[in-house]
Amino acid sequence: MSLKQTADIEKVSFGFWVYLMTDLVLFATLFATFAVLRNNTFGGPGGHELFKLPYVLTETLLLLTSSYTSGLMLLSAHRGKKQAVLFWLGVTFLLGAAFVGMELSEFHHLAVEGNSWRRSGFLSAFFTLVGTHGLHITVGLLWMAVLGFQLAKKGLVHSTIKRLTLLSLFWHFLDIVWIFIFTIVYLKGTL
Repeated sequence: MSLKQTADIEKVSFGFWVYLMTDLVLFATLFATFAVLRNNTFGGPGGHELFKLPYVLTETLLLLTSSYTSGLMLLSAHRGKKQAVLFWLGVTFLLGAAFVGMELSEFHHLAVEGNSWRRSGFLSAFFTLVGTHGLHITVGLLWMAVLGFQLAKKGLVHSTIKRLTLLSLFWHFLDIVWIFIFTIVYLKGTL
């Protein structure tokens, strides 16, 4: 990689870090809102009655494993192994899609039981925080699909490696946010 390409990646990476920090502010605001509203159940059920920890633990393991496979994808990209990149990108995509599917199933189950976002401040804050994270994961999945297409068409060129690097940053950021969601919303909520 040339010096200009390295400088280009560093400049874009810095801009992307700025974006991630704005996302961090968004999630911090949602966490603060959840903290304020977590006991406002309006006579309805709280987290200890609604959350099924083994189910959420499975979601967590899926997402953390996808973070590992994302790292393997990026390592393969830096080693110039296109097929390995496509493989690990596909595995990361499938794990992320399984996570989103489980999250949607959880939301559907809660809503069918009458525990939608409209029932209480607690549920409104829960659906907003967890749903915003799920939306970010969905955007990451779309990004993976586009990158997979670009990789298949262009190969491992400077622009695709740069995009893979940013995707990996984004994906790891979302995993860190999920660890906080798992701990603050689900673990604290079931105790």
